[in-house]
Amino acid sequence: METVAKNSSKKSDSEQNLKGSSDKGFIDELSSYSMRHIPYLPHTDQDREEMFNFLKVKSINDLLEGIPKELRKFDLNIPQGKSEIEIIESFKEIAEKNIPASSQISFCGGGVYNRFIPSVVGEILSKGEFYTAYTPYQPEASQGTLQAVFEFQTLICNLTNMDAANASVYDYATAAIESALMACRVTKRKKILIAKNINPEAIAVCRTYCWGANLELEIVDFKDGTVDLDSLEKHLNENVACLVISSPNFAGCIEPVSKISEIVHKKGALLVSGVDLIGLSILKSPGDSGVDISFGDGQALGNFMNYGGPHVGFISCKKEFIRQLPGRIVGLTADMEGKRAFTLTLQTREQHIRREHATSNICTNQSLNALAVLIYLTYMGPYGLRGIAEISLSRAHFLASELEKIKTKYNKGCHLPFKAPFFNEFVLEIPISAAEFIEKLTKKNILPGLDLNGIHGYKTNQILVSVTEMNTMNQIKIFVQNVKEIFS
Repeated sequence: METVAKNSSKKSDSEQNLKGSSDKGFIDELSSYSMRHIPYLPHTDQDREEMFNFLKVKSINDLLEGIPKELRKFDLNIPQGKSEIEIIESFKEIAEKNIPASSQISFCGGGVYNRFIPSVVGEILSKGEFYTAYTPYQPEASQGTLQAVFEFQTLICNLTNMDAANASVYDYATAAIESALMACRVTKRKKILIAKNINPEAIAVCRTYCWGANLELEIVDFKDGTVDLDSLEKHLNENVACLVISSPNFAGCIEPVSKISEIVHKKGALLVSGVDLIGLSILKSPGDSGVDISFGDGQALGNFMNYGGPHVGFISCKKEFIRQLPGRIVGLTADMEGKRAFTLTLQTREQHIRREHATSNICTNQSLNALAVLIYLTYMGPYGLRGIAEISLSRAHFLASELEKIKTKYNKGCHLPFKAPFFNEFVLEIPISAAEFIEKLTKKNILPGLDLNGIHGYKTNQILVSVTEMNTMNQIKIFVQNVKEIFS
């Protein structure tokens, strides 16, 4: 112990070399040493000098001689550089201003959902064989990657009860328009009908694509939350390729899909329907409802919200339309030794075939996100998936009923403007503006839902409320109590 004490009291050589021998001098020297002296840029002044000599120039300005002088007359006003440590701290300060959904009570949905992700999803997803795989859409993709995509396709077909599914596209919106374009190729018609109560992002993307492809796009109105059948019949004619709907739709309502299918098919058009994969565990499948092409997004199954992306869109269809499916399809075959083998069966992407024969210019697929969906579905199984759906359904209806009981002193309160059945989302109409309502609750760390103001067909005092298994009964009671306080 005596030896250690003696050694610890002795200053190091580096400390002795600093200005002054006292402790005060040592501290002064440290405080004057800026963190900017800790380099993280790789080039030293000597490195730059060697590069200038090699290029036979004297400075950076010599390299900019080819740029007109008037374009070089500017003041960048760049602040003094920071060290890597300082930059990390700055980023932390900015990040701390963000309040994640996990630290709030969130009832937001509208296409991006806060659902539970089992730990096994991330564990398998982060394996190097999957996580770092390069271009897993080329013919030389590994058997493991091909099998994962094949199994993903299989489970999508099982849930939608359709004959074939593709190896994913970008997201819900691109899946919607790609399905509609597919219907145009099948029917050889050039008009697309789309329901007004579908996700507005899908409508916006469809408008852009139709403009570029010289296709007509018409909006079909809704009534009491679902497609207005009278309006639909007026829009239908021999030029219509398809009607694009979603069930549940953007308002959360479940469409009378079988009835819509009959009306659409009478005019020789196809029915394209968006679906909720978790909802399909308790709802009638599109394959049993007369749907020709179904589509959707797998974000809610094993994928984080990710600030709205990346997600994983999918399309499934009847077998007679399989050659018009955009993207790729992985199939199961046998090799020369009779062993099971997976292969890219159809590749209708413009990178693989002549551009004029391609079904889509989508150049990739969301393989990693699709793998997350596959792991999630495999882990949950049919009973687990149904359990999640039933919890979401029952809690959403409980919340809706509790909110409708709330009345103000003027006997005005919350109510559901649409009486159509719903799954786990519903539109709530309140006696104040949606913006004011959301602002009041956000201050209490409650995200009550999506403001529908500005979305065509909805009012300024309506919000879209979403309930998942992540919303506990205690959270629901806190939400209801705070709404009561607002209107008391």
